[in-house]
Amino acid sequence: MEQLTQTIQSVPLNHYILFSSIIFAIGVIGVLIRRNAIVIFMSIELMLNAVNLLLAVFSVYHGDPAGQVFVFFVMALAAAEVAVGLAIIVMVYRNTHSIDINVLNRLKW
Repeated sequence: MEQLTQTIQSVPLNHYILFSSIIFAIGVIGVLIRRNAIVIFMSIELMLNAVNLLLAVFSVYHGDPAGQVFVFFVMALAAAEVAVGLAIIVMVYRNTHSIDINVLNRLKW
């Protein structure tokens, strides 16, 4: 574990912040531009992974395991989001035979 900590700390913190920012920005662009529900959920997962990376890196840099505990809870939240999201996508597909979010207007009363 000590070697992993030294390896993570050998890379400057700015590189981790830049990498996470790029991953988060790609996720935001995917949510805003794409109309496919599965791609939108994947983009949300990408944003959550960017946040998890920063939480883990800051946790190692500061020597406080609290950030890694938060990563665990965010991963549990992401798993629940995937389960609920896929159930919603399956039900929408059964009703509309499409996973395009613009088709969801047909589901209104």
